[in-house]
Amino acid sequence: MSKEVVTLILAGGEGVRLRPLTETRCKPAISFGGQYRIIDIAISNAINSGFNEIYVLSQFLAASLNDYLKKTYPSHRDAPLHLEILSPEITPTKEPLYKGTADAVRKNLQAFASHPAEYFIILSGDQIYSMDLKEMLDFAKKTDADVTIATLPVGEEEAKRMGVMKIDSTFQVVDFFEKPATKEILLKYAIAPEIARKHKALHDLSFLGSMGIYIFKRKALLDLLEEDPREDFGKHLIPTQLKKGKTYAYIFSGYWEDIGTITSYYHATLKLTKNPASLNLYKNHPTVHIETDRLPKAHIGNTEIFDSIVCEGSIIAAKAITHSMIGRKTLIEEGTSIKDSIIMGSSPLSPYPPTHIGKNCMIEKAIIDEGAYIGDHVRLLNEKKERSFESKDLVIQDGIIVVKAGARLPSNFSI
Repeated sequence: MSKEVVTLILAGGEGVRLRPLTETRCKPAISFGGQYRIIDIAISNAINSGFNEIYVLSQFLAASLNDYLKKTYPSHRDAPLHLEILSPEITPTKEPLYKGTADAVRKNLQAFASHPAEYFIILSGDQIYSMDLKEMLDFAKKTDADVTIATLPVGEEEAKRMGVMKIDSTFQVVDFFEKPATKEILLKYAIAPEIARKHKALHDLSFLGSMGIYIFKRKALLDLLEEDPREDFGKHLIPTQLKKGKTYAYIFSGYWEDIGTITSYYHATLKLTKNPASLNLYKNHPTVHIETDRLPKAHIGNTEIFDSIVCEGSIIAAKAITHSMIGRKTLIEEGTSIKDSIIMGSSPLSPYPPTHIGKNCMIEKAIIDEGAYIGDHVRLLNEKKERSFESKDLVIQDGIIVVKAGARLPSNFSI
């Protein structure tokens, strides 16, 4: 266990673009992979890297997340784990306490600044990736960086949604721009061929995008938070730090997804059914660490299943399940066909009963949130090819049907 590192996980985002999944919980608390929550990924990356001093900074709709964390991470089987939740009291009439990523860290300094750690690593609580953070720390030490930014080689479309940067031949960051809006600006940050040859993950006209993962030397972080009172690392403090120098880019070439929209959540989840190695969930040792209630293995009747994951506690009598994720404690009755869909099931501490899908239903390109009850002969096919739609029980976003948590769809319902 590394005593020289404190991990700060930012889990306070409101997740507006993920509604209705974030109507009743914050983004990091959303179910992922059938039996995890999104925040489990960041926590497990820290634990797997030997960083067991962890603080989670939550804010919006934090109650369910905080309860989940208290139950899930009381200790770790291989090493002592200290996980502390820092969450302000938020009421509907009160302004959010945290105005941005840097502001959240600044306002919680007294909770962890007394820790003698030499380095602080800052992670996002709403990203999906598998990363050895120890390698990033070793890079920070080798370069003697005050600040190290985890970066990902990306194409033009991805780069527009990220902070992009220029680096020199030593991987020191010499320029940074947050979310370039025009191609003219973006092309100024294309990686030069002579730089691309320095790293096998780079190539001509690719870009380096910030993953929102940082390692700060202790003094560098404390000084920067005091010198620049603004609220966001990417927009404000990183550009300020560049003027001081000693900021380096650590280049990551593995799997990474930023879960910002319904579409990104949908594709990141279903990617596990086609490419289970993307998060290395099937290693001999646990890649994602959770303590959960013990459930029986899924019971599957006369069902054809292709490229799908079916989680514990489920009872499946469906006709066919294709390219889908079936979460814990899901009941699917006879004659039903499910394709290209995510059935969240029931996660620990869920206030809803197990998800129920009736007989002879047809469900395609849908997300069924926790606790939904779907009657018999229901057709969720988006037959009119709607890009957007909203009702009391479901919405359509980018052509994806999302049935809300706890919704009840009567028999013979169709859309």
